[in-house]
Amino acid sequence: MRILFIDIDTLRADHLGCYGYHRDTSPNLDRLAQDAVRFENNFVTDAPCLPSRTALWSGRFGFRNGVVGHMGSSADPFNDGCPRGFRDSYDATSWMSALRQAGLYTVTVSPFGERHSAWEWYAGYREMHNPGKGGLERADEVVPTAIDWIERNGDRDDWFLHVNVWDPHTPYRTPPEYGDRFADDPLPAWMTEELRQKCWNGFGPHSAQELAGHDLNEAWVSQYPRVPLQLDSMDAVRQWIDGYDMGIWYADMWIGKLLDALAAKGILEDTVIIVSSDHSESQGEFNVWGDHQTADPSVCRVPLLIRWPGITDRPAACAGSQSSAGRVDKGRVDRALHYHFDWAATLIELAGGTVPGNWDGVPYTEAFKAGAAQGRPYLVTSQGAWSAQRAVRFDFKGEAWVCLRTYHDGHKALDPVMLFNLTHDPYMQHNLIAERPDLVDKAMGMLAAWHHEMMLKSGTNIDPLMTVLREGGPSHTRYELPKYLERLRATGRGDCAERLEKLHPDEV
Repeated sequence: MRILFIDIDTLRADHLGCYGYHRDTSPNLDRLAQDAVRFENNFVTDAPCLPSRTALWSGRFGFRNGVVGHMGSSADPFNDGCPRGFRDSYDATSWMSALRQAGLYTVTVSPFGERHSAWEWYAGYREMHNPGKGGLERADEVVPTAIDWIERNGDRDDWFLHVNVWDPHTPYRTPPEYGDRFADDPLPAWMTEELRQKCWNGFGPHSAQELAGHDLNEAWVSQYPRVPLQLDSMDAVRQWIDGYDMGIWYADMWIGKLLDALAAKGILEDTVIIVSSDHSESQGEFNVWGDHQTADPSVCRVPLLIRWPGITDRPAACAGSQSSAGRVDKGRVDRALHYHFDWAATLIELAGGTVPGNWDGVPYTEAFKAGAAQGRPYLVTSQGAWSAQRAVRFDFKGEAWVCLRTYHDGHKALDPVMLFNLTHDPYMQHNLIAERPDLVDKAMGMLAAWHHEMMLKSGTNIDPLMTVLREGGPSHTRYELPKYLERLRATGRGDCAERLEKLHPDEV
C-alpha cells in the first residue's frame, strides 16, 4: 500500500473547479477528482493552523488535546501528567503512530512543526523533511524534495508520504513571471461594489482597510506585488482574489509534477491519493479577507478528495453528479457531515490498523468501501486564535444551517449568537436569529450536548477556550485594541471605535 497525502494550506473548496468554481484554478486536482470521492461537508474541528493539525494528528478535539490557539497556554497540548510513561500519549496514539503500527513507513515534507513549535506533531514519523522557511515556501521549494523521495523510494511498498504546500496562504507570492491567468475571468458573483463598500466602512483585523492585521503593512506591497495595500476599489478586490487563485493554481501545477513523478515510477495507478487542507479561508465573510479567524464554514469547511484504487474507481449510485459550474463529475460525491479526523480514523482501518481508544474520530470504513455516505448528525467547530467562537453546523428539513456562538469577537463585527441558512446564503450575509429562534434553540441544545460529552471524556476539568479568555482573549488580537481604536478614529470610523470600546473596556 502506498499513500500520498497532499496537504494544501488555506484552501477553499469553492475555489476549486471540481467543487464548482468558474475559474480554472485546479486542472490537476480536477482530473484527480474524476476517480475520487469528493467530500462536500468535510470540516476541521478546530481552526486555524495549529489547532487543526493537532486535532487531526491526535484524533481528538482541541477541547480534549488542549490546543485551541496559537499562543499562550492553549497552544500546547495538555500534559499527560502522572499516567505518562517513558513515552507520551502522542507516541502511542497519534495518527502517524497508528499508521506506523499498521506497517506503513511514514514521511513528511513540511515546515509545519517548526513554524508552530508543534514538536508533538512529529510523533510517529520515520522521516521529517523541513524546507526551512516556516510556511513562506512556494511549492517549487517543497515539492522537489517529495519528488526526490519518490524517485529514490517510490517502488518500495507500504509508505505514507505527507506533502504540505502553502501557496494559497497570504502573502500571495506566485512568481511574477506567471502573470495573472485570471485577469479576464469575473470575480465570484457575490463580490460586488456594495459588499466592498460595506467592508470598507467596517472594521476588524484583516478587513478591507487593514488587510495585514490591525494596521497597514506597506512592506507587503513592496515585497509581494500580488498583494494590494487596501481594498479601496474593485480593482483592488480583483488583485486580491486573483492573488489567492494564482496561489491555488501554482500549487496545483506543482501537484501535477508530483503526480507525474508517480507515473514515471510506474506507481501512479496503484497509489492512494488524498488531498485536503488544514482550514479554509474567509474572503469577505464577516469582513475578513485572506485570513482564518472564525469557526464558521468559510474557515472550517475544507476540501477532501480521496482516490483509492479498487474502491473509488468502481461505479457508484452517487456518481455523475453535476457541479455548479456545469461540468459532469465522474467521481463519487459524499454530502454527509464529517470531521477531518473521521477520515483519519477510516484510513487507519483501511491500512489494517486499529483506531486508538482515546480518539474522537469515528471511522466510516464500511460505508466508504460500499460507496455510501455515513456521517455525523451535526458538527461543532471551534476557533481560538483570532476570536473565541464555536459553531454548530446542522441540517434541517433538507437545508444547511450554521449557528455561531461568539465568546470574544476578536475585534470583528460578530454578535454573541448568529444564525445563517447556508443553502440560500452561503456567504453568511443575513443573520436570521430573530426570524428563527427555534433553530437557535435547537443549535444551542446541540452545542450544550457536545460540551457535556467533551467534559465527560476530558482528562481535565478545563475548557481550553475559556483559558483563552482568561489569558486576555484570542492571541492574535491580544493587546492590539488601544492602537486600533486610534486608527479607527483617524480613518473616520469613530462609531466602530465606540462599539469596540464599549464591548472591551478591560482591553482599553
